[in-house]
Amino acid sequence: MGVSATTASDSGKAGLWAQHHHHDAISTRTLGFWLYMLSDAMIFAGLFATYAVLSHHYNAAGGPTPHDFIHPLYAYGETLAVFTSVLAYGGAMVALRRGHKGGVLAGLGLAFLLGAVFIGMEVNEFSHLLSIGISPERSGYLSAFFALVMTHGIHMAFGLLWMATMFFQVAFQGFTDKVVYRMLNLKVFWHFQAVIWVLVFSFVYMRGVL
Repeated sequence: MGVSATTASDSGKAGLWAQHHHHDAISTRTLGFWLYMLSDAMIFAGLFATYAVLSHHYNAAGGPTPHDFIHPLYAYGETLAVFTSVLAYGGAMVALRRGHKGGVLAGLGLAFLLGAVFIGMEVNEFSHLLSIGISPERSGYLSAFFALVMTHGIHMAFGLLWMATMFFQVAFQGFTDKVVYRMLNLKVFWHFQAVIWVLVFSFVYMRGVL
């Protein structure tokens, strides 16, 4: 009796945004997060503008230029990891709407794994660059490159930490009000990181070899 009541409660809460009175509560709680996302967008806009200015070959100060170390095919592999992670998280959200805890956990687990693949590839890339003497202090261009790409990578790392937290909250707390709106906020955050990576891939890696 108690178990069935809990299950019914979880299923009902999984569709909170579909109910008008609950939808308003969740919208209120996510407003502040949207304001944070706007501030984050401004930070990235500043980093992209800085990179645009410092990417001129004069700012390489006689050091490595994009043609010397940019590998778009490797970055394409990172792109696949990011987008499949976003797709997996989308599957988790579909399961959340249906009140299927196992589907949510599976989606979160797969999204986390693919996001970790991206982080691993980026760490490997930076380790290689540093090992051959390509570091931020070498030139203004390299400072802008590392600042932009690493800022995105740090955001991805925090996203993975958040995702791991949500995995355990869903597993042990079910679909409570707080869990649902945190999942919604994480969805916005994770999709935003994918959009930023598309810009990084296009503006830094693809443009760097033209």
